[in-house]
Amino acid sequence: MHTVKVAIASAAFGLWAFSAGAVTVTPAEAMGQVGHVAKVCGIVAAAVYEANAPAHPTFVTLISRDQPNVNRALTAVIYGTDRAKFGGAPEAALQGQRMCVTGFVSFFRQSPEMILSTPTQLFYYAPPSVAALR
Repeated sequence: MHTVKVAIASAAFGLWAFSAGAVTVTPAEAMGQVGHVAKVCGIVAAAVYEANAPAHPTFVTLISRDQPNVNRALTAVIYGTDRAKFGGAPEAALQGQRMCVTGFVSFFRQSPEMILSTPTQLFYYAPPSVAALR
């Protein structure tokens, strides 16, 4: 039992330390963070669950509000083994949300990608004012 508590505390501290030093960028700027830990903030343009694919991934496409081109997007991936941690159907809950994801940015198929394994890597945010919605 003690070992489990130590493991949980270590994981929580590691995630806190992991996000504490992260640079905040837009999805369009994420390519410049490949190989580093970053906090990427944008709008979820698409969230798709690939139930028939190996590892049953959910692909979350984050785009920049000012540069909505999907060629300048970040793909966050939630593997099937972690889906339950995100409420069971993250593709429905995340669609259209303004959010930040924190993690290691890697390069996959010519695009920046981030693996999400825990909900603590997600942060929802609201625009600072009604004027920001326009």
